[in-house]
Amino acid sequence: MKPAFSVIFLTTLIGAGQGLFLALFTHQSYALFGLLPLQADSFYGYGSVLALLFLAGGLVASFFHLGRPERAWRSATQWRTSWLSREVIVLPAFMGAVFLYGAAHLLGIKHVLATLPGGLMLDLGIVLGAAGALLAFALFICTAMIYACLRFLREWHSPLTVANYTLLGGASGFTLAAAFSAVAAPSQASFFAGWAIIITLLAFAGRVAALLRNARLKPKSTLQTAIGIKHPRIVQRSQGFMGGSFNTREFFHGKSEAFLRTIKPAFLLLAFAAPLALLALGMFTPALLGVAFILQYIGLLAERWFFFAQANHPQNLYYQSVS
Repeated sequence: MKPAFSVIFLTTLIGAGQGLFLALFTHQSYALFGLLPLQADSFYGYGSVLALLFLAGGLVASFFHLGRPERAWRSATQWRTSWLSREVIVLPAFMGAVFLYGAAHLLGIKHVLATLPGGLMLDLGIVLGAAGALLAFALFICTAMIYACLRFLREWHSPLTVANYTLLGGASGFTLAAAFSAVAAPSQASFFAGWAIIITLLAFAGRVAALLRNARLKPKSTLQTAIGIKHPRIVQRSQGFMGGSFNTREFFHGKSEAFLRTIKPAFLLLAFAAPLALLALGMFTPALLGVAFILQYIGLLAERWFFFAQANHPQNLYYQSVS
């Protein structure tokens, strides 16, 4: 498939925003049970502002993928059957939850809404954080299922797609949280960096599993079945459609095999190996945590490009010469 940079930025930016919010709420949950010192409200509030900036950036990027942006609202009307429609609904709902969570902390709104049997008091911020966390995971599922539900694109049609979207977003978000805490709450940077290392390792395992699975896939269709001719040897000699059409432009990335072989180790290095090393060092030198996030995000851009490019649309059997 042809990767669209608007979608690449959409999925990576909102993934980092989702992961950052989950990191903030995870820390607050630990603090609620006395496992970590509760930070000032400004830490959670300004962290939510940063998460909102990433989410807004992804939302802006998505409009560049629309032919008629003024009709974007119509994409939400098919929520019963379309994962894209569900994503369009869940994304602003999640952004609203993040906004309210951040506002509750920045404005100091701490109304106690419930008290648990153990004496733990759930204030408005905790309730909004729990709602936001549920919406974050729902958004990961909706975004990933847009691609995982397509059975004819076998590289995407796998539970690994959902797992990897969730883990990669969580990895980038916790790495971003580590970089943020290095400035806003240095004593907590090691907590976020430790979780970032764990989630990045899980994301690496999931992505490698997907690469190995896709490498073993064999096309169900052949050139013979694509054009309905049973001759054992078929060679395409003309490009068709005067050398190009919508099909030849939109369903193939147009890059060489050499380029694909280069970008795969590049994103494995930038998205996983380098950040893991910098996160480990960042526990002792917090300034490296920001570098870890930057490198990891660049690696995720390359990873997402490869994710889209690796999907082989069956129509490319017919248009192989142009492809």
